[in-house]
Amino acid sequence: MESLRVTQAFQIARSSKPTVARVRIGPLAIRYPPRTDRGFFLSLRTCCVKGRNVDGARIPDGSSPDPEAEIVNDASAPGIGQVLYTGKKEVVDSSNDAENGVEEGIVGDKEVFDFSSDSRTSVEEGIVGDKEVVDSSINAEAGVEGMVRDKELVDSRINAETGIEEGIVGDKVERETEPKETYNIVFVSAEAAPYSKTGGLGDVCGSLPCSLASRGHRVMVISPRYLNGDSNKVFAHANDVGCHINISCFGTEQEVAFFHEYRAGVDWVFLDHPSYHRPGNPYGDSHGAFGDNQFRFTLLCHAACEAPLVLPLGGFTYGEKCLFLVNDWHSSLVPVLLAAKYRPHGVYKDARSILVIHNLAHQGVEPAATYGSLGLPSEWYGALEWVFPTWARTHALDTGESVNALKGGIVTADRILTVSQGYSWEITTPEGGHGLDELLSSRKSVLNGITNGIDVDDWDPSSDKHIPFHYSASDLSGKVRCKTALQKELCFPIRPDCPMVGFIGRLDHQKGIDLIRLALPELLEDDIQFIMLGSGDPDTEQWMREAESNYRDNFRGWVGFNVPVSHRITAGCDILLMPSRFEPCGLNQLYAMRYGTVPVVHSTGGLRDTVESFDPYANEGSGDGTGWTFSPLTKESMLAALRIAIQTYREHNSSWEGLMKRGMVRDYTWDNAAAQYEQVFKWVFTDPPYVR
Repeated sequence: MESLRVTQAFQIARSSKPTVARVRIGPLAIRYPPRTDRGFFLSLRTCCVKGRNVDGARIPDGSSPDPEAEIVNDASAPGIGQVLYTGKKEVVDSSNDAENGVEEGIVGDKEVFDFSSDSRTSVEEGIVGDKEVVDSSINAEAGVEGMVRDKELVDSRINAETGIEEGIVGDKVERETEPKETYNIVFVSAEAAPYSKTGGLGDVCGSLPCSLASRGHRVMVISPRYLNGDSNKVFAHANDVGCHINISCFGTEQEVAFFHEYRAGVDWVFLDHPSYHRPGNPYGDSHGAFGDNQFRFTLLCHAACEAPLVLPLGGFTYGEKCLFLVNDWHSSLVPVLLAAKYRPHGVYKDARSILVIHNLAHQGVEPAATYGSLGLPSEWYGALEWVFPTWARTHALDTGESVNALKGGIVTADRILTVSQGYSWEITTPEGGHGLDELLSSRKSVLNGITNGIDVDDWDPSSDKHIPFHYSASDLSGKVRCKTALQKELCFPIRPDCPMVGFIGRLDHQKGIDLIRLALPELLEDDIQFIMLGSGDPDTEQWMREAESNYRDNFRGWVGFNVPVSHRITAGCDILLMPSRFEPCGLNQLYAMRYGTVPVVHSTGGLRDTVESFDPYANEGSGDGTGWTFSPLTKESMLAALRIAIQTYREHNSSWEGLMKRGMVRDYTWDNAAAQYEQVFKWVFTDPPYVR
């Protein structure tokens, strides 16, 4: 059907009892039912005769239309267009899209008729009114003419810039229609990949800012400039901005400098101070945690509050109306400083803060005597005050008085987030609250959870540079080749049909390593291969070496952490085991599913949220789910789940392939997570600051 160009709109009649309008297309007719609140408008081409309908019947100006009049697309009258809209309002705009043949118009201030022809399907469609849909279509293949069923157009608008009809159909948002609000966002974090990373915190603060920046926000990440010799090269493109400031804390003035790199649409700002120049990771070295961590991260919090005010990034500062995203205890003093140091002087009165809890077990607790060194007014001591219960005190004379940095953030932040919905509930329980459950329960109305995303470019089995063979959900042939390559690399017997189970993570109590140690002898009786990668507890590291000597054909332990090896294990294993006692979010199970490796996890926190237990009877027997969860956290329940997974792998190939593919197509991108963060941003600016 040709694309119509409407150049004139003629009013045919106005009537309190409008008649029926019809458009005839070949042998078929589209009927527009009468509406008591509307008359009719007829849009015709320039060469048509005013006051005549297309079959030649005269309609006198100002008179009612003939009830039997028929409006047709008559091939003998090439100058005739067709009905664009029926209604009382005036057609104020009418345009033709040359690319897709869509005839569009703005009626009144909101109403629209979108009359389009799809050249591929020969479907004629129309939308009438501002609150109601009439979709009359003719499908060339099926010969069906009908109306939209089971759905209602509840909102209909025109984008003034694009002229695109937008709305919500049923419960599905067809397109965002309102102008998107953007924010000046300041991430404050002890680590941000790829510059510094020890775990999930670094991944979040290295990826989420980039996704938010791509969605139109102005984003800054401020983190320490750790120089330990090995990591110096990652800061090679960060330049000194020439802004040095003095910060008053710990009884003296501390001079700090700022380095800046603009990458991926994000302002990466690194705080420079001698306390960040030492061997080890951001928190400690081989001898344990650094003794001055409270000082190092108090400095970070003070500098983070000053950075938006003093750093002219891109030619101008971020200003006072910022949204601070502070992460874990290391940056929890930021919302306290906003309330105690800045707002009393009229600064940051329009700013907001969101505390993101990645791991509640780490709270930044120090002796109460250190409060005076934090640079806070004395009257704010109660915000950080923390008293250990009697059973947790070191001796009979210990009063248990201390300061808790994370508690300070909880009682002053405008909203609180965790890295999964399940974890946001767990931290309000005595079992998962680590002593802060009652306080967090009192703020449950502003407590939410958003599951972390993953870097789908770095973790992509179809293009991963760290794995020897590539594959995808549509072609899994490379998966078994990765498995045999891993068996060869680890000096395992080459057995493609042997189930291979993997573990990747820190070797500590939280990760359930003790259960693996207890269950390994029984597990290896099932003729499997088991590979562990990780570092941490020295006793567990030694146990891994001994187990490898005892089970030469079935067990390998890789002490340490190696990124390329972690990718190859994720791609080569059939099953990933995660028996964590608690897991705020967990990323390894997301990586595993993306690589077609089936997770077996303890039902806790983010693991419960992201791994759906396999149900072989769902979907009329085709199955559903992406892995297995087990509870309670015992050796017996873990072994039971693993044995079911191993049996499914060996005996039910089609079910196993379904498990792999469902996991690989799940959407755990950072863009998906960023959209959820944006909703929380709207909420936080809807309310006034929590502490004013």
